[in-house]
Amino acid sequence: MATPDPTEPLAEGTLISHLLELRSRLLRAVVAVLIVTVPAMLYANDLFGFVARPLIKVLPKGSAMISTSVMAPLTTPFKLAFYVALISAMPYVLYQIWAFVAPGLYRHEKRFALPLLVSSIGLFYAGITFCYYIVFPIMFAFFTATTPPGVQMMTDMTQYLDFVLVMFLAFGVAFEIPVAIVLLVITGLVKVETLTRNRGYVLIGVFVQAAVITPPDVLSQTIMALPMYALYEFGIIMARILSKRRAADQAKRAATEDAET
Repeated sequence: MATPDPTEPLAEGTLISHLLELRSRLLRAVVAVLIVTVPAMLYANDLFGFVARPLIKVLPKGSAMISTSVMAPLTTPFKLAFYVALISAMPYVLYQIWAFVAPGLYRHEKRFALPLLVSSIGLFYAGITFCYYIVFPIMFAFFTATTPPGVQMMTDMTQYLDFVLVMFLAFGVAFEIPVAIVLLVITGLVKVETLTRNRGYVLIGVFVQAAVITPPDVLSQTIMALPMYALYEFGIIMARILSKRRAADQAKRAATEDAET
């Protein structure tokens, strides 16, 4: 890790001032989520129709989603609306966290952490988008095609939403692999050479992880495992670039300090 610059001042404060600042930031984050929740609740049924579209499009003729609970037609879309609001407001929530933590960071740490934070948000959204537009159509078409004769596929809406939310979270987290790799390398916990040397083990590991997260079929596992491994390779490339840049910055800083002394 980079050596802190003792000449660079950091923001300081009392414990009470930090707690008050934390409370203020958390209240702003909660208010933001509540504000986004209101329109999401108003269009809860439309949101559920959008999320259910990949399955409804491939259902056999005459089939439909069902509700096995009296309250599910009301509570299930509202549940989805809350999660949509939470995900939509997440950039602002993370900004509040950043605004609370940033005063305690050195300049070079801010220069490194801010792009990492922004990229992590973008990658999480990219994972959800990939899951909805690429994975779901292929997966649901496969499930529908393999339905045994004499069995009518009628999925409960609550179970469908729970399944969809788990898949969104799984792919969103899986797309954070480049960020995790960069953090491991920059903090010195793992070397780039080690990550490169263990490619074979990683390939096996992502297939095992995909088998645990996705439904028990080879197609779904492959659809998740291949992007995960591609993101692993992308993470290695980014970590190598940032490591070289970081080493150059440290060498330049050291040369400047030697010249001053």
